[in-house]
Amino acid sequence: MRVNLCLLAALLALSTPAFPQTLPAGVVQKSSLGGITEYTYPNGLRVLLFPDPSNPKVTVNMTYLVGSRFEGYGETGMAHLLEHLNYIRSTHDRDIKKELTDHGAQWNGSTDYDRTNYFETVTATDENLRWALDLEAERMVNMRMEKALLDTEMTVVRNEFERGENNVQRVLEERVLAAAFLWHNYGKAVIGSRVDLERVPIDRLAAFYRKYYQPDNAVLVVAGRFDAAKALAMVAGTIGTIPRPARTLDVPYTVEPVQDGERFVELRRVGATPVVMAAWHGPAFAHADAAALEVLAGVMVSGGGGRGGGAGTGRLYKALVDSRKALTVRMSVEEMHDPGVVTATATLGGDQSLDEVRRTMVETIAAVASDAPTADEVVRAKTRILQGMETRMANSQQAALGLSETIAAGDWRLYFVNYDQIKAVTPADLVRVARLYFKASNRTVGYFIPTADPDRTDVPAAPQPDALDTFLRNYRTALSVSAGEAFDATPANVEKRLLRSTLRNGMMLALLPKTSRGETVTATIQLRFGDETSLAGLRPTAELAGALLGRATRNKNRQQLQDEMLKLNARINVTGAAGRAAATIATTESNLVPALRLAVEMLREPAFTEADFDQARKQRVATLEGNRTEPSALAPLALSRAMNKFPRGDVRYVGTIDEQIEDLNAVSLDDVRRFHERFYGASHGELVAVGQFKEADVRASAAELLGTWSTTAPYAPLTTTYQRSAPVNLKIETPDKQNATFDAALAFAMSDADPDYPAMVLANYMFGGSITGRAPNRIRNREGLSYGVNSRFSAATLGNGASFGGTAISNPANAPKVEASFRDELANTLSGGFSADEVAAAKNALRDQRAVARSQDAQLLNLIAARQEFGRTLAWDEQLDAKLEALTPDQVNAAFRRHVSLDQLSIVKAGDFKAAGAYAP
Repeated sequence: MRVNLCLLAALLALSTPAFPQTLPAGVVQKSSLGGITEYTYPNGLRVLLFPDPSNPKVTVNMTYLVGSRFEGYGETGMAHLLEHLNYIRSTHDRDIKKELTDHGAQWNGSTDYDRTNYFETVTATDENLRWALDLEAERMVNMRMEKALLDTEMTVVRNEFERGENNVQRVLEERVLAAAFLWHNYGKAVIGSRVDLERVPIDRLAAFYRKYYQPDNAVLVVAGRFDAAKALAMVAGTIGTIPRPARTLDVPYTVEPVQDGERFVELRRVGATPVVMAAWHGPAFAHADAAALEVLAGVMVSGGGGRGGGAGTGRLYKALVDSRKALTVRMSVEEMHDPGVVTATATLGGDQSLDEVRRTMVETIAAVASDAPTADEVVRAKTRILQGMETRMANSQQAALGLSETIAAGDWRLYFVNYDQIKAVTPADLVRVARLYFKASNRTVGYFIPTADPDRTDVPAAPQPDALDTFLRNYRTALSVSAGEAFDATPANVEKRLLRSTLRNGMMLALLPKTSRGETVTATIQLRFGDETSLAGLRPTAELAGALLGRATRNKNRQQLQDEMLKLNARINVTGAAGRAAATIATTESNLVPALRLAVEMLREPAFTEADFDQARKQRVATLEGNRTEPSALAPLALSRAMNKFPRGDVRYVGTIDEQIEDLNAVSLDDVRRFHERFYGASHGELVAVGQFKEADVRASAAELLGTWSTTAPYAPLTTTYQRSAPVNLKIETPDKQNATFDAALAFAMSDADPDYPAMVLANYMFGGSITGRAPNRIRNREGLSYGVNSRFSAATLGNGASFGGTAISNPANAPKVEASFRDELANTLSGGFSADEVAAAKNALRDQRAVARSQDAQLLNLIAARQEFGRTLAWDEQLDAKLEALTPDQVNAAFRRHVSLDQLSIVKAGDFKAAGAYAP
C-alpha cells in the first residue's frame, strides 16, 4: 500500500552536454539522457535539470532516498509521519504551508516504500525558483522536531490511517502483502502501525530526520521554464551550502526468502462488495522481467481496471467480468527498488462466488504459460503502455514527479530503459515470465501443502549500483518528444489566440491552436439536450445511456474501439447524464481528426447491447449497495437530500439509495435506446480544442461530423434555484468504520454575476479553500483532529442557487470536537472578520493559483468550454481577477456576513459513534 503520491524529455543531445555553460565551483556534470542532465554538488546533492520552455511553470521536486523500507522495529510509519512534520514550522520560525499558499503553489509530499518526496509548482520566475530552492534547503536540515508539534500532527496522520481503514480493499491488500513478505519491509504498510504512530518518541523521529534528510541522500529535480545556468547557481547558493554529513548511511540488507508454498489470508469486516486478491512475488524495477510483466498485465486486463467498472478487453476481464463472475478486475505490477509483487484484484456482487473467481483468476493468468498471447494482444498492451509514457512526457510537471519513482528504484535513467524494454517484449517473453512467476508456491492465498519435490521461484536480485551505473553510463534511448512554444496563458492572450465560430445547426467551436510539447492536443465535444419537463423521470435512463456510450458502437465492438484508440494514440472518454453528454480527447496533431471521428461515433452510434446494459446496471447497483455502509457517501447524500426540495421525478431530485436502486432496476434497454434516439444530437453544445492542430482540418471535420447531427427535442438549460430549507443536524451510525465524515452547508440566493461573488470566492479561500485557511489551520494543523478539512462555495451561472459549506474527516471519537471547532471558527470569522494581512496574502495566492491552472492545457480546455457554454469569453476571468484584486477587507467581511449565517448551517455526520462513545444520547 502506498501513501500518496517517468517520463521525461526530448531526445536531445545524448553524449554531449545538454547545456554548455560554466558550472558553479565543484559542480560536475554527469550523464545526460532524453533532455535531462544530471549534476553533482560537492556536498553529495544530485540535481536533474529538465528545461521545458513551453511550460510557463517551474516544478521543484526533492526526493529523499528514504521510505518505509528503511524503518526499524517499532518505527513503522515514521517516514510518512516525518513527511507531515516537514510541512509545519522550521527552526527559523518559517510557516511552510503558509509560504506555499502565499506563493499560489501547487504542492504536496508523498511517502512510499523506497522514497519520500516534496514538490512545489509555481509560475516561472527567477524569484519563485529561488524561493522554492531556499524552502527545500530549509526543509532539509532546519525543521522543528518537537513533541508538541508531533502530538498534533500524529493525530492528523492517525486520521489518515483511519480513513484507509474504511477501505476494505486497501486493508485486504495490506493483509495479502503482510502474508507474502515474511521479513522484508514491503510487507508493512507505508502508513505504519497505529500503535507505532501513537507511541513514537520525538527523539527517535528527530534522529531519523537528521540521518536521512541530508544532501548526499537527496536528488533534486527542476523542471519547466527556467534558465539552466541560473538554476545551477541558485542551487549552489541554497541547498548547495549545506555541508556534507560525516555519518555513513546504512544500506538495508534484508532479502525476502523464496516462498515455499501458497499462503491464504481472510478479512472479515462490514461491507457490501466481496473482493478477491492474489499476489505473486516479482522482480525489482531494474530487472528486465519487470517490463515483460507490465505487458502481461496489459494482456490480462486491457482498459477494464478501477472501481468505476469500465469496459475491458483483456483475457482476465473476459474470463471474470464478461462471464458475469465478477464486477471489476485489475492487475498491477509493483515495481520497486527490491523485488516486489504482481497483484490481481476482482470485486464481486453479493451473488457471485469468491472461490470461483479465485480459481478462474489463477487459472487464466497461469494459462499464459501454455497458451501464448498472440502478437496482436502483445502489441495492444505494449502500445497502451508506451503511449501513456509518451503522453506523460509532454507534461514536465508530471515528468518531474515521476522521476521520484525511478530515482527510488535505483536510477532515474531506468525509465528510458524500461521504455525500450517494453518495446522489445515478445509473446515468448510473456510465456517465460508466466512460467517463472505464476506458480502456486509463489502465490499468496494459501495453505501449507506437503510435497516431495517443491517447485519454487527464486526471484532475481536487484542489480548492484556499480553494475547498474556501468550499464547506464553510455545508454541510448528511443524515447523522443518535440518541444513546444512558450505560451502565455493570460486571459487576454488566450482570447487573442482563440478562434470561435458556429456550425449551421448551432454547435459552437472554440479553437486554440498552439505548438505543444509532443505535438499534443486536447479536445472536448459537449452536447446539451432536454429541459426540465422533457427530462422528468429520466435521470436513471440518462445515466445508464451515458454509461454505455464507450463500450461498443454499431460498427465496432469493445476490442475494436480500444484498438482504434491505440492506433490513434488517443485517450477518449465518453460520458453522459441527464441533460448532457461529452467526449474528451487527448491525442496528437496527426491523429486529432480521426480521433474526433471515433469520439462522435461513440456518442452517435452506440451499440446498446443487452450484455453491456446488464453489466453497467449491476456495477452501478453494486456501487450504491456499497455506499450503504460508507460514511463518506452517506453524509453528503443526507445533506443534499435535506437541502434539496425538488419532487421525485425531477431531474434535480436527490434520491435515497433504495430509490436510486429501484429507479435503475426499472429502466429497460429499450428505454435507453429511445432516450438516445430522442435527445442526443449536436444542436446545442460546443467543440473546444487546445494544443497543436490545423484549424482548417478541425473546422471541416466538425462541420462533417457534428454540423448535420441535430435533435428536435426541446432544449433549455436547467437552472439552479435557491431553495430555503430548515437547518438540520443529523447523525448516521456506520458500524465498524474507523473514520467518520462531517459535512455542513447552507444555501442562499446568489449568481456568479452578483457583485458579492468575488468577495465570497476570496472569503471561502481564506476560510477553508487552502490548507492554511482558518478551518483547516485550526482543525488539522493546530488541533490535529482531522487529516482533511476544507470549505466550499458555489454560485449558479443560470438561476440564483448558491451554497457555502465544509467537509472534514476524523476519528469518530473526535467528531464532536471537529463539529464544535468548525462552528466556532465560523462564528469567530463572522464576528471578527478576516484581517487585512489575510486578505492581501489570499489575493496573491489565489492570483498565482488561477494563473497556474490556466497554464495547463486540460484545465484551460475546461475553462474555455465552461465560458463558451454560457456565451462568455475569458474576459470574464480577467474581470474576476481585477475584482478580486480590488477587494478591501471590509468588502469581503461584509459580503461574508450578508450571505453566511451560523443559524442556517445544516450538518450531517456519519461514523461508528456508538463504539467510540461519541454523541452520547
